[in-house]
Amino acid sequence: MKKIEIPKFHETFNPILEILSNGEMIHTRELQDLVIKRYYSDLPEEMLNEKTKSGEVLINNRIAWGKSYLKKGGYIFYPERGHVKITEKGLSQKSSLSLKDVEQGTNILDFYTEENLKSNKSTTDIKVIDNASPQDLIDEGFSKIETEVKNDLLDKLKVINPYYFEKVILILLKKMGYGDFIETSKSSDGGIDGIINEDKLGLDKIYIQAKRFNENKVREKDIRNFIGAMSGDTNKGVFVTTSLFDKGAIEKAKNAHHKIILIDGIKLVDLMHEFNVGVQIKSVYEVKQLDEDFFEEQ
Repeated sequence: MKKIEIPKFHETFNPILEILSNGEMIHTRELQDLVIKRYYSDLPEEMLNEKTKSGEVLINNRIAWGKSYLKKGGYIFYPERGHVKITEKGLSQKSSLSLKDVEQGTNILDFYTEENLKSNKSTTDIKVIDNASPQDLIDEGFSKIETEVKNDLLDKLKVINPYYFEKVILILLKKMGYGDFIETSKSSDGGIDGIINEDKLGLDKIYIQAKRFNENKVREKDIRNFIGAMSGDTNKGVFVTTSLFDKGAIEKAKNAHHKIILIDGIKLVDLMHEFNVGVQIKSVYEVKQLDEDFFEEQ
């Protein structure tokens, strides 16, 4: 007799796609409810109410992870906040979808490990921990969650209003401990998006340039224009982009008489994650161990 259990996250792939197969946009909460109602309503009540260590309903957590993997694989997308819709790739998926199928999707190349995110290399190799200790499994799980959050954060940065993106960068630098910032006039900023005052009197300034690119790389010309816009007020600048810097841009910044710091999309989300900008703490887990001192004889 087959044991009744809550579906694994990858077992929710096909139910999710089936619910979305009419091509309509649907709210995430409604999607979860429909998946449970149509496919898992026969599970015992106590199983449907089972919760994770952080207090989230377990089956909703599994569906949410299934949805996340399908998005990375290009089978669904988020047309607006809190909503989900199937893609053409998802609609054309006629056979039963497995975890291996999703892992080999073209949009999931750097989904699993932080190392892949930082190196920007394409790979479908997944880190497998053999004979893992409980701590190894915890660390691996946290790494996967962190990588997913950073990928989602970068996706969000690429679609927000360019002016708001500039403000996000200034907020980040403020959180990192730099001084008060000044937003420049959008009509006449001369290539400068903001100015950081390193000291209270504003004697030392850092000029900021923020480029919200999707695919285009920052080129040597962009760095040259940025240096020109600094106009002798300062020799310090930070150039931030959601994409990458090409070789010419990197060399120009490196060889300039000014001190130019380049922050690409990968470094940007690392910093935003570290300094809690655009992210929030969802769950806190406590790991306890035996207190040997408590049992020592007095």
